[in-house]
Amino acid sequence: MRLFLKLTTLFVIIAVGVLLYISISYNNFVNSSPDGRNEPRMVNIQHGSSAVAVLAKLEREGVITSSRMFYYFGRINGKLGEIKYGEYEFTTSMKPHEVLNKLITGDVKKYKVTIPEGYNIYQVADTVSYVLTGINKDDFIRRAKSKEFAKSLGLDAPMLEGYLFPDTYYFTKDTHLDAIITKMVNNHKRFFSERQTERAKALGMTLHEVITLASIIEKETSKVDEMPIISAVFHNRLAKGMRLQTDPTVIYGIEDFNGNLTRKDLETTTPYNTYRIKGLPPTPIANPGLQAIKAAMFPAEVPYLYFVSKNNGTHFFSTDFKEHRNAVNKYQIRREKAED
Repeated sequence: MRLFLKLTTLFVIIAVGVLLYISISYNNFVNSSPDGRNEPRMVNIQHGSSAVAVLAKLEREGVITSSRMFYYFGRINGKLGEIKYGEYEFTTSMKPHEVLNKLITGDVKKYKVTIPEGYNIYQVADTVSYVLTGINKDDFIRRAKSKEFAKSLGLDAPMLEGYLFPDTYYFTKDTHLDAIITKMVNNHKRFFSERQTERAKALGMTLHEVITLASIIEKETSKVDEMPIISAVFHNRLAKGMRLQTDPTVIYGIEDFNGNLTRKDLETTTPYNTYRIKGLPPTPIANPGLQAIKAAMFPAEVPYLYFVSKNNGTHFFSTDFKEHRNAVNKYQIRREKAED
């Protein structure tokens, strides 16, 4: 009988010791991280992966110290079956509850894509495909040039040039191409209402023509305070039946432009050569920002018909051709001779 009591007591002591060890180990696991170096760890969790496989991958990548402990931790919290799939960015200083919370909320890695004002669809495609390596540049361009796709997005335009709104976006690695483009277009559309449509009508223009003009303004200057004045020049020329004669449109119409605009280029007729055609080109030549769009809709009340770059980021404006020629001679021809 005494032996039985001794054995029972020993068993209880061992059991308590084991439970105490497990409890301490579990608490240490729950309240600690792999290390304090805060090193990033990218983990891609494939759709259909089991919880066991996911936890094993997390342990291999150094996100957690024990897949077994994490399994028990997830079961106790009743969240193990709620893991979302995708690409995650963890750090080695994250505690188990932070890792689990990221997994069950689907807080996947999002990539920052910044589209500057004045980028055309080719530059946008370059930027998106560079950041999101799963997106093919040519596929992006082909989709952006699709009239049918533009129509499906509610746009009365031959393609999406001008409607991919410049902004900073955040996309997951597996975001579909159409979803990326749609988000950019919807971002553009949120600035337009019946009021803007009525304003365009008051100018004798369609919204597409306003965006086309805005894209030219965007390419002519980065100075917000000059945009309404440059807009006025173009509105004044259009009202008088004068050609716009703006270099950025010519350049847009040249395939594989090498950076050197020649006299031959200016004399070659294309749908975008505003030295040869009257009125606006058939589409925008870039994706304008909000300031350029506002300038297109609300030009300054000035009589200017010409402008020339002063080579310092600003322009000299003229009301007649003689004054303009003098300005060209002062700011362009003399400068070119001085450089020679």
